[in-house]
Amino acid sequence: MRRRDHGAPIRKAMKAAGMSVSLLAAKTKEIDPTGEGLSPSYVGFIVGGGKSVRETCSDRAAQLIAAALDREIADFFEDAIFRLDESTSTRRTEPGEGPTALPERLMDQAELSRFLRKSMSWIDAQIQEARARGELWPGLIYVGRSRRFDPAAVLEGQRLQRSA
Repeated sequence: MRRRDHGAPIRKAMKAAGMSVSLLAAKTKEIDPTGEGLSPSYVGFIVGGGKSVRETCSDRAAQLIAAALDREIADFFEDAIFRLDESTSTRRTEPGEGPTALPERLMDQAELSRFLRKSMSWIDAQIQEARARGELWPGLIYVGRSRRFDPAAVLEGQRLQRSA
């Protein structure tokens, strides 16, 4: 998730609620079903305005911060992946030609790991094995320099691999 307006709405809500970074971090621990919450340093990276801030964070962190401030996620964050309805290419293509749109739901590796109930190192090994065969692991999509996964394509690839 990407912070809206460089985190200003979060800082404004914190000020209105009388919360500091450490109080907000403690509140995330209270509301997190796992009891982990977010560390004060991580919260500081997300809500801060200095040089070391992070413009993006995980969906989980965004959910915990919004819930701790009793607000909607959309008040503070927006999806980090943007899709355009029309191509920005100057080359004309026929319908059905060219790359397809991104799937509706993409997961990062940690989310996929929890979804599949496999370790992140297992996913890395699967990707490396596919690369050694000269293939791309089913469902793997590179978004910039980061990996994202289409969970439906990953499951379909696993099903096909088991039946082979």
